Amino acid sequence: MNFDEVLMYRPFEKFQLKGNFISVIGSGGKTSFLRYFASRLEGRVILTTSTHIYPFPDMPLVKTGTENSPVSREQILQEIRSALARSRVICLGQPLSNGKLASPSPAIPFKVLSLEADYVLVEADGSAGHPLKAHRSFEPVIPACSTMTVCLAGASGIGKPASQVCHCPDLFSALAGISPDQPVYEDHIARVLNCEDLAGYYLINQIDTLEKPDRALRLCELIRKEASVCSLRE
Repeated sequence: MNFDEVLMYRPFEKFQLKGNFISVIGSGGKTSFLRYFASRLEGRVILTTSTHIYPFPDMPLVKTGTENSPVSREQILQEIRSALARSRVICLGQPLSNGKLASPSPAIPFKVLSLEADYVLVEADGSAGHPLKAHRSFEPVIPACSTMTVCLAGASGIGKPASQVCHCPDLFSALAGISPDQPVYEDHIARVLNCEDLAGYYLINQIDTLEKPDRALRLCELIRKEASVCSLRE
């Protein structure tokens, strides 16, 4: 399969949704995936986080209040309904001083959100901008009401030292069976993903960064769960 054929492949044609509450974890394009996936879904969509996320500048933002400035559930629900009446896709969370959003305030549990929209998409992980990562004991932060988990990995990390392309490189290297200064290859990434076994569906993004995109296809074959390749940038 050549590069053009891979880019023409549409992974979501076979993407089987399970329920309406989707948690997105991993690395290498979670925010881009959330935006793209929300645009493909039919119906009202709430984008939020269980950790931290930057708001989407072109989407209505519903602020759920903070500990110092609490907002009641009734007021939040009213703002959610008003925002969804204006826009099919909205963003929601607690505003932080650094410009990011934290998870919604306790006044509006995740389970309540799933009753207000057709889909809720949650960024449930962080990777500090790295294409690959290994998860620490407190990660990912998947809400209890989540019905499906999608894990991303960035193909741009293939062939580069773990210390440069991995979030938590020491942990990733230990799971992969390499040292942090060694390059990461497809079998190493698959070993980590299979060992962690955190998702029901895997998406290998950033194949546009590879000279030979068939390496991303090989990675999919090594993952024990359903997996696809894509270029969200393309």
